Amino acid sequence: MDPKHKRLLRSQRLQLADEILVDDTIVQYLFQEDIITQSHLEEIQWQSSNRRKVLKLLDILPSRGSRAFHHFIKSLEKEFPWIKDNLLQLCDEEDREPPPPFTVQCGLPDHILSTVPTTQHLNHLAACLGPEWKSVLLDMGLSSADLYRCCADHPLSIQSQVLAGLVMWTQRNGRKATVQRLLQSLQAVDVPPSVLQQVFV
Repeated sequence: MDPKHKRLLRSQRLQLADEILVDDTIVQYLFQEDIITQSHLEEIQWQSSNRRKVLKLLDILPSRGSRAFHHFIKSLEKEFPWIKDNLLQLCDEEDREPPPPFTVQCGLPDHILSTVPTTQHLNHLAACLGPEWKSVLLDMGLSSADLYRCCADHPLSIQSQVLAGLVMWTQRNGRKATVQRLLQSLQAVDVPPSVLQQVFV
């Protein structure tokens, strides 16, 4: 899914959860178009309330490829045309107004961007990262074998696996292992800027 569509769904998440009914029409259409799988369908239907069903669907959609947003919009056509129109309008507005640079969104001053993160910073970041941590480390130049070693050395703690990978990256890159370089990899896998604010601000 296009990063701007991911951002839009994330920013409208709670409003959509309050306004949409995930009845058979929406989920069955997405299933029919091969946007969600049978197991996704069951996962959504197992949720205890409509709000939880919508949130579960919004969790699934960003990972379902480039067609997911288009078909989600199309699924709203019959029963929720005003929501569809609102999402498309917000999408157009974002096209006209490019988002500020990721470094600006993070609110980090320039003198921090050029420094090498401390082990304390890396430990805090390791605690904040979710399942995308492997993609971040691969983007930063670590190999699959490096990641395997981090997992094998710390089988009981994902945070320790992530920290081991981040420390390995700083040791290999020395002064080039800056906060700015870290930001680039986090941006590449759509980690929200707020994660960096928690770590460095």
